[in-house]
Amino acid sequence: METDFQTVEEARIKILSLLKPITGTRTVAIRDALDQVLAADLLSPINVPAHDNSAMDGYAFNSNCIQNADITQLKMIGTAYAGKAFNGSCAHGECVRIMTGAVMPQNCDTVLVQENATVSGDHISFPPGAVKAGDNRRLAGEDLTIGKPALPAGKVLRPADLGLLASLGIAEISVRRKLRVAFFSTGDELRSLGQPLDEGCVYDSNRYTLYGMLTRLRFIELLDMGVVHDSPKALEQAMLQAMEQADVIVTSGGVSVGEADYTKHVMEKLGSVNFWKIAMRPGRPMAFGQVHNKADGDSAYLFGLPGNPVAVMVTFYAFVRDALFKLANANPLPVPMLNAKLVQNVRKRPGRTEYQRARLVMEDGVLVAHLTGSQGSGILRSMSESDGLLVLDHEQGDLKAGDTVLALPFEGLI
Repeated sequence: METDFQTVEEARIKILSLLKPITGTRTVAIRDALDQVLAADLLSPINVPAHDNSAMDGYAFNSNCIQNADITQLKMIGTAYAGKAFNGSCAHGECVRIMTGAVMPQNCDTVLVQENATVSGDHISFPPGAVKAGDNRRLAGEDLTIGKPALPAGKVLRPADLGLLASLGIAEISVRRKLRVAFFSTGDELRSLGQPLDEGCVYDSNRYTLYGMLTRLRFIELLDMGVVHDSPKALEQAMLQAMEQADVIVTSGGVSVGEADYTKHVMEKLGSVNFWKIAMRPGRPMAFGQVHNKADGDSAYLFGLPGNPVAVMVTFYAFVRDALFKLANANPLPVPMLNAKLVQNVRKRPGRTEYQRARLVMEDGVLVAHLTGSQGSGILRSMSESDGLLVLDHEQGDLKAGDTVLALPFEGLI
């Protein structure tokens, strides 16, 4: 491997070490908090549940009544419903018919599930071993105790979290302001949808791919700046405009060695931007740094991704996704990695991390990976047809059919 190449892990660590998260907050209704970033640790204002209650439909009584060597017989003296407690007290030899979620009657600490009871008139009976002291009783504060942490700062709020907030009686919550991300493609050969396709030109697909990947991160506010032509003036103007409105700028194209030297010049003119060669395939060239507008103090982090369509996706998931989590003050959601068995031989050169597109299917209870044809970095169709990426380790060599590899499934990621 060339000495000026960085490994994927080296580049990822370096990027994350240079990022400073945003600080602003806003208050939203919990219906609007889905996928937003919790601004501060949330302490429970109440006990959950608020009272000891029954985990099952059955019969509540005091465990002192249990006969370990004989049939236990108890007299029913009433019924406790969820939301409508039994107001009396349960004496020795008595029980209360109780429904799931109902408050435990006074002096009761155990619930016998209804299927284990024999009912005769207003009495029940059950054999030894049918129930133990404390069975099927949920204690007050068992889920959450008042004053204890309910949700940590930085959590990306999921559906279950909204339910938890509602269970605590919380209608509004403080979340981080949305991370503002501007993105554009560069290249004179690019045409936007609806424009005529001149000879030698192609439609801009990268901007739509980036839009899709960024939109999945709902704590982001997007600014689509279209296609920027290959001129120093146009690129500088686009970056200055992006800095006014965004925390992060993501571009595609113009970062390859020897390609459009003025692109590098403009980026370096506006700030401290590193142009890296990374030991990976696809996606070797990438730019990262921070650009500044000295006139008014605006600045933004910059990710300059390659122009090849597949390389854009791979570098986004390898480097940009986790960086956006950190900048948004969000605890990163782990990228799902699975073990998959190859059904064909795969050529792999040691000394670089490779990402191969594959269909991932279950066959006889085993996750199996089928490559989706040619792995060229410009073949976006092969990415569309795949279910995920095979992540082939930096030092790994050729693989054979039947070998196990790590797979990054797109489901849940894109």
